[in-house]
Amino acid sequence: MKHLLGQEWEIVPAGGATGEAFFAKHEEQRLFLKRNSSPFLAVLSAEGIVPKLVWTKRLENGDVITAQQWLNGRELNHAEMNNERVAKLLKKIHSSKPLLGMLKRLGKSPLAPEMLLRIIEEQLDGDLKQDQTVIHSIEFLRKEILNIRCDEKTVCHCDVNHNNWLLTENNQLYLIDWDGAMIGDPAIDLGSVLYWYIPKDEWSDWVERYGRTLTKDLILRMKWYVIALTLNSIQWHKNKLRFQEMKKLLGFLNEIHDH
Repeated sequence: MKHLLGQEWEIVPAGGATGEAFFAKHEEQRLFLKRNSSPFLAVLSAEGIVPKLVWTKRLENGDVITAQQWLNGRELNHAEMNNERVAKLLKKIHSSKPLLGMLKRLGKSPLAPEMLLRIIEEQLDGDLKQDQTVIHSIEFLRKEILNIRCDEKTVCHCDVNHNNWLLTENNQLYLIDWDGAMIGDPAIDLGSVLYWYIPKDEWSDWVERYGRTLTKDLILRMKWYVIALTLNSIQWHKNKLRFQEMKKLLGFLNEIHDH
């Protein structure tokens, strides 16, 4: 990275799962650099959903480096997910034609529930398939799959947990880390926010702030996708030997079924 910016820049790894992200600093200039991030980033920046894209450079080996503004800020806490600004930014994302157009041009096709269920059933290992909570969850997904049809297809972030929301020092709110974005039912994102962060008796108000009405149909679709994504996460944590997180998510699944 030094040869891109010059020796006077201080560059440190930004952590993260891929090891492809870096912070760069020189005097008052601060950048967030990423290797081979999606062209989708340019549209997210233009729409004001992520910090501003400053430049993109292609290296001789074909790698593409993007530089974004590196802003001082913090992630949202659990209670702040009930803030109207979260609902409004999610609505903006789900309503954006440029975002949807770009994902389509990148070759993404809508995530069908059948495809998601098949992936989950193929990925779950033998031990988890014996777990009563997992068995109950798979039965629910199979039983309801024909009842969650939805013609509305939007750009979904698919990982809207509180630490992907960045509130900057100058009070700008962004949603970051778009590597898992899909085209699908907006209930994918809505369910994750409501089930994880919003008390059940406040769901109706939150959904109203988002700009729609909480219906039985929407509740069923949210429940279906939250269970599906949670099963996916349980296997992911197990693969990483993160058994504590895995158990926590199994407990969360039980709570959903009791809802």
